[in-house]
Amino acid sequence: MLTTLLGIGNAVAEQAAQTAANAETAEVNPVVSLLFTFGPLVLLFVIFWFMMIRPQRKKDKQVKEMLNNLKAGDRICTIGGIYGTITGIKDDTVTLSVGRENTTMVVARWGIRSVEEVTIENDAQELN
Repeated sequence: MLTTLLGIGNAVAEQAAQTAANAETAEVNPVVSLLFTFGPLVLLFVIFWFMMIRPQRKKDKQVKEMLNNLKAGDRICTIGGIYGTITGIKDDTVTLSVGRENTTMVVARWGIRSVEEVTIENDAQELN
């Protein structure tokens, strides 16, 4: 029985040696080798692009469009959480009317987080 096991072991060892010798003589295509080397990196970059970069660019485009469409009378919220109504717009600054006493504030245009749905249509309306 021991000789049978040793015979099987010798046959397996010979087969492994023959396979290794054939692998050394076989040529590997360099294009295939590069594909297997850099393929996972390219796949990782594509996944990263669609999961992180593309949605952020889309969001940045929407924010830029919102800031360009600001007009007097829009009710806005700043990054700091201050709600106000736009009374005037100059290049990079926005003048806001805030509170019951209509206190005037000047904020940077980039400091506006969102435009609220409520707008003042006439001077008789009061939001506060």
